[in-house]
Amino acid sequence: MPAGRSRHRLNDPEHSDDLAHFRAEVADVQPLTIDRVHHEPPAPPAWPRHSHQDARNALAESLHGGDLLDLQLEGGDEAAWSREGVPRSVLRDLRRGRWVRQEKLDLHGMNRDQARLATAEFLRECRARSLRCVRIVHGKGIGSPGRDPVLKKLVQGWLVQRREVLAFCQARAAEGGAGALVLLLSAN
Repeated sequence: MPAGRSRHRLNDPEHSDDLAHFRAEVADVQPLTIDRVHHEPPAPPAWPRHSHQDARNALAESLHGGDLLDLQLEGGDEAAWSREGVPRSVLRDLRRGRWVRQEKLDLHGMNRDQARLATAEFLRECRARSLRCVRIVHGKGIGSPGRDPVLKKLVQGWLVQRREVLAFCQARAAEGGAGALVLLLSAN
């Protein structure tokens, strides 16, 4: 464009003949075809890792824990469980405090995943140290929505799945009562 001319002059009615002349000159021109197109591959679909894990956890808990436990209710409404073949006297002695509690795990403030990992690690350490009688404090659910002890049933379900757990019962009132379990572990 020569100096002094502006782009806006092409739209000016006085210079409409310039526009007509330009259009006549480029009438038979074909637009360039670009043979190189940059295509980004589509983003992979989102994979809800945590949703799949949550579904697997819920399935496992429904199959192996929670309400499906066959808990023996002896001497009131206290939950107690013993592996098949363990004499009932062992469970009675455990409840009465005849076994010395050698270690304790407190699950207060943990969510279900943290509590599951902490429980598994605690039991592994107890086995490594040849501990036989331990206590797990799961809480009474006072801080939970609806004041329902969420971890209580979960912990019981996890414990019956562990081979090293021979029996467990609700702790005595001085040791946590309904908010704790006393476990008897097998000897190494």
